Amino acid sequence: MHLLGKEACEMDVPNVAHRSVDVDGVRVFYREAGPRDAPTLLLLHGFPSASHQFARLIDALGTRYHLVAPDYPGFGHSEAPAGFGYSFDRLADVVEGFVDRLGLDRFVLYAFDFGAPVGFRLAVRRPEWIAGLVVQNGNVYEEGLSEAARGFVALGPGEEEQVLPLLTLEATRGQYEGGASDPAAIAPDGWTLDQHFLDLPGRKEIQIDLAFDYKSNVALYPEWQAWLREHRPPTLIVWGRNDPFFVEEGARAFLKDVPGAELHLFDTGHFALEEKLPQIAPLIADFLERAGEGSK
Repeated sequence: MHLLGKEACEMDVPNVAHRSVDVDGVRVFYREAGPRDAPTLLLLHGFPSASHQFARLIDALGTRYHLVAPDYPGFGHSEAPAGFGYSFDRLADVVEGFVDRLGLDRFVLYAFDFGAPVGFRLAVRRPEWIAGLVVQNGNVYEEGLSEAARGFVALGPGEEEQVLPLLTLEATRGQYEGGASDPAAIAPDGWTLDQHFLDLPGRKEIQIDLAFDYKSNVALYPEWQAWLREHRPPTLIVWGRNDPFFVEEGARAFLKDVPGAELHLFDTGHFALEEKLPQIAPLIADFLERAGEGSK
């Protein structure tokens, strides 16, 4: 196992590139580190964040493995072009085009939160791309939805006022600290930067559109579960068991369709990497050594 102790401290800091690429008229910002001939990990972020949520993971693994983390359209540093119809299908379209542009023809997919519906759309469309899955609080089972999440899924046009409280600084901070075993240990950088981007002109409207489209993801759960049963990809599940949105049952449900999946539950919340990176990063490194051989 690759420990993040004294040995990690003595490792070189990865050379992280910050680039943008045009994908179907959308300027997509991304972070990239590590040798291109190493196992590749495509990092798909969640709500309300962007690729910056993976900065510490990239620092931990980016000298040994090839890590790529894009911002979705209208998130982080990527463009929010006028007239772009925000839905999970459209986010997946752009990420698919992004992967094509970078020539990533085989990789391990890291699916967190919104990264699960985006990533599983990619997996169904392009199964040949997927060498393995790292699932971190990325739900694809109805039993993984808490009551709060079910209420969110039920929202639709005309209920914008129900979404807006979720886009405030208090709610963004709560997503990071809620369920954490030691909230004081979580740096404020993540939720502060997330709120900066949420407060940009037009960004809240994007999140409202995606909130109303979230039910399209739940409708596709059976298709994604069937894909898992058919392909049985190598799968690592690392899950904050105190997540108020995606509960522990959603993590365990993967074992029905991928019985060989490796499951690790942590005493933390939704943004599990914020508090448990020293425990989770070595698990990902070991997984990439095994599953990632097929992603070179």
